[in-house]
Amino acid sequence: MDSIFIRRSVRKYLNQPVESEKVEQLLKAAMQAPSAGNQQPWEFIVVQDKKLLSKLSLLSPYAGPINEAAVAIVMLGNKENVKFPEYLQQDLSAATQNLLLQAVELDLGAVWLGVAPIEERMKYIMELFDLPESIMPFAVIPIGYPETENKYIDRYEKVKVHYGRY
Repeated sequence: MDSIFIRRSVRKYLNQPVESEKVEQLLKAAMQAPSAGNQQPWEFIVVQDKKLLSKLSLLSPYAGPINEAAVAIVMLGNKENVKFPEYLQQDLSAATQNLLLQAVELDLGAVWLGVAPIEERMKYIMELFDLPESIMPFAVIPIGYPETENKYIDRYEKVKVHYGRY
């Protein structure tokens, strides 16, 4: 699975739209993620409107790539009817990683912009999209065709691996 090894945080994109079929594939990949008790607490807002992308880019000092992206996906957790609320962020992390890996498979670039658990960022998303209290903003993923190709960089560090004990 080469996408694991070549995936990078891509913050600069070509001025080119992302096809709706590819957006759907990203969402399907996200929804294939494992979740605690198979609770599948994820929901998504797909943002393609340039004015809304611009507002969304004010989320944090690191959210500038949203302005250049063709699309951004806001990762949300629905806190209603979950069996294991303590695992909500782990479930959403798995969905986010699936989406990022699928982006590589589709020759797209993306970057994970953290929202939760930073209250001011969560509040910004809640207000921007008029979300109910039961919906928790988790992350924003700007997506587009990357300016530069993803390439393999060996990050394996043997000193960080322990067998049997620390």
